[in-house]
Amino acid sequence: MTKESQQFDKMVNTPIKKLVITLGIPTIISMLITAIYNIADTFFVSQLGKAVSGAVSVVFPLQAVIQAIGFTLGMGGGSVISSLLGQKKDKEAQEVGSSSFYLALALGLLICVLALIFINPLLNLLGATENGFEHAKNYAQYIVIGAPIMTGSFVLNNLLRSEGKSKLAMIGLTVGGLLNIGLDPLLINTFNMGISGAAIATLVSQTISFLILLSMFVFKKSIIKLSPYVISKQFAVYSEILKVGFPSFCRQGFVCLATILLNNQASTYGEMVGPEVNDAAQSAMGIVGKIITVIFTVSLGIGQGYQPVCGYNYHSKRYERVKEATLFTFYFMTCVMLVLSTFFFIFAENVMNLFIDDSMVVKFGVKALRWQCFAMPFVTVNTICNMTYQSTKQKAKATILSCCRQGIFFIPLILLLPLFIGLDGVIVSQSIADLITCIFSIFFFISLIREINNKIKNSNIAGRMGNQPE
Repeated sequence: MTKESQQFDKMVNTPIKKLVITLGIPTIISMLITAIYNIADTFFVSQLGKAVSGAVSVVFPLQAVIQAIGFTLGMGGGSVISSLLGQKKDKEAQEVGSSSFYLALALGLLICVLALIFINPLLNLLGATENGFEHAKNYAQYIVIGAPIMTGSFVLNNLLRSEGKSKLAMIGLTVGGLLNIGLDPLLINTFNMGISGAAIATLVSQTISFLILLSMFVFKKSIIKLSPYVISKQFAVYSEILKVGFPSFCRQGFVCLATILLNNQASTYGEMVGPEVNDAAQSAMGIVGKIITVIFTVSLGIGQGYQPVCGYNYHSKRYERVKEATLFTFYFMTCVMLVLSTFFFIFAENVMNLFIDDSMVVKFGVKALRWQCFAMPFVTVNTICNMTYQSTKQKAKATILSCCRQGIFFIPLILLLPLFIGLDGVIVSQSIADLITCIFSIFFFISLIREINNKIKNSNIAGRMGNQPE
């Protein structure tokens, strides 16, 4: 059997529970390491003071924009590749992979140039406070220099996962993440580079991750081969990548917008109380955001391990396996999220004290963390529906669901609730948005299972009649 045939056989014949867990665990590990090194930045930078810690939160939306580009092309290209490999269209899969990767590099370079030119007005737009502006600028400059590396890495990671090679993807991200965790204290404290040291540590670690991921393709560890000679010249190929990846762009884009609004609202309503409250509120929400990212990352890791399983089997018309994978992943994801959320809810104060020795920041942070932990297990309904629709290329439904959590529901809440309950409105907005998103997504989940059941029924009828199912 060829390498391609062996991988196809693995994806469509391995028992579902074993396959989802096998692919999910490396993805969870790599995403957790990524989240942890983001937390390491926050932890070490928080020791430098509230204004410096708030500066990292201000720059986060800029990182989210870079991630949005990478996720759009990575998830879009990856989902298309899973469907093509499920149909044994290997040549077309090579074309999609190469096109996604080189486009990501080009767009990352464009972001880098524009962000460096307009760095000052950009930071003002992102909500940098007077005390934290220079800190934010020092941090942001190195982050945007790494934009092409970040976008390229996201695509390489997703391409490997799309063909079921999540262990290879894990190696690159894990090595880079561990390196970042080691470099942070060295550059920030030992070499007294402050917030610039944290940014340089991130840039170096992402470069190493990129080179390791790229080596998987150079040394032919993957099915997909990246070559500038097979970059597509057809608009339809890029259109399909962007359409399938658009839900990821919406999700990450709204993360960016939501964080900007959150920073501005925390700053605005904190300033009404006093300058100290201003920096404390912004710092607290930034720390809580990183902690919640760790919890949510586990959910996404499980889901991203599930996506290639869904894509391969759906497009090779093995609908019973799609249903089994969908239900198992949903139950597994919900249980894991419930355990993690309960832990962080109970030990919220202890966790906040690990990051910063400031009673005001801890007070705001504990309240915000507990509210968000309460709502996090409910988010899994939206996540599983969104990822299933994206894997099966049902773009409109996937896009709607991607826009819910931090877009359609969060933005009105973060703008309206603080008008009535001040800083408490800033703290509870995300949690209420998560609960509403869950209720909204339940209807999509019911529809999704019915749709899969109908395909199973039609497939069985077609099989008895000796025809291929639609």
